[in-house]
Amino acid sequence: MAKILVHVTNGPENPTRATLAFLVAKSAADEGHTVSLFLAGDAVQLIRDAVLDNLVGLGTGKLREHYDAIVTGGGKFYISGMSSKGRGVTDSDLSGKPAEFALPNVLIRLSLDHDRMFTY
Repeated sequence: MAKILVHVTNGPENPTRATLAFLVAKSAADEGHTVSLFLAGDAVQLIRDAVLDNLVGLGTGKLREHYDAIVTGGGKFYISGMSSKGRGVTDSDLSGKPAEFALPNVLIRLSLDHDRMFTY
């Protein structure tokens, strides 16, 4: 099995692309691959429960369903600390989730550590 990294920069302003990123990650997890997501820019808002519960993409499904399947499959979320600070995403938004704040050097490390990287 492969290690898949999905780098997401589209947030709630583009629900179809945002949910598509999670759908691809979910699909990889469903096939048994190791999945990591790095959320940066506007995508950091996707980790908020209110967004997870309400965002639906056109033909790409419900964000919450994809997120739950990724978590069930052992997926890990890295949330840009710099982007989060600018958008008000805090520790409470990450509470209870397999997620941690990360700096750009972590994205570089992850990209080199994974077999494939998808960007949305």
